[in-house]
Amino acid sequence: MTHDTEHEALADITPEALAVLGGGEIAYVRSIKSEDVPSLFPQAPEIAPGMTLFTLHAADGTPIMLTDSREAALANAMQHELVTVSVH
Repeated sequence: MTHDTEHEALADITPEALAVLGGGEIAYVRSIKSEDVPSLFPQAPEIAPGMTLFTLHAADGTPIMLTDSREAALANAMQHELVTVSVH
């Protein structure tokens, strides 16, 4: 399988398939702007605009946690025995 073919195959993965990928043990960290927090974490208190924050997500994209450092998100993943993967 070529790199392009692999990429195309991965692009066709449904959210349902991602949800079970890795048996609930895979997660990823993403940086976001504080302006995006309410859409991902409606229960979060108001945060000043213009801040860069980090979120930990399940493989299916479900937000798990919000923090101000990438290291804290990775530590939380490790604490909960989640394997973090790079997502591009």
